[in-house]
Amino acid sequence: ELQQKVEEMELLKMELQMLETERVRLSLVEEKLMDVLQLLQQLRDLNVSKRALGKILLSTLESCCDPQPGKAQLFEVLDTLHHELSACELLQSQALERAPSRQSLSNPLVISC
Repeated sequence: ELQQKVEEMELLKMELQMLETERVRLSLVEEKLMDVLQLLQQLRDLNVSKRALGKILLSTLESCCDPQPGKAQLFEVLDTLHHELSACELLQSQALERAPSRQSLSNPLVISC
């Protein structure tokens, strides 16, 4: 009976480890999805055409054609879509416009007027 309890405990530990691994994977997918949605929102705010967004999406899907769908493919598609959206020229030009010009000071205590 004690041996049976030990085996059950080991099975429960393995199951817990698998659940934790899955939780981490889902957390990574959720984070990447949120990044993609944020980029899509920014592009929508810039009035990017549906046609241009469609081209980005099709380009992403074409570059991720994998005959065996699986868990890793989902993250790969999201990662590629994030990369494609980030590479959009409108977003890059917007980021450059928003970037504050940095002044280098030799002494951080000196206040520039």
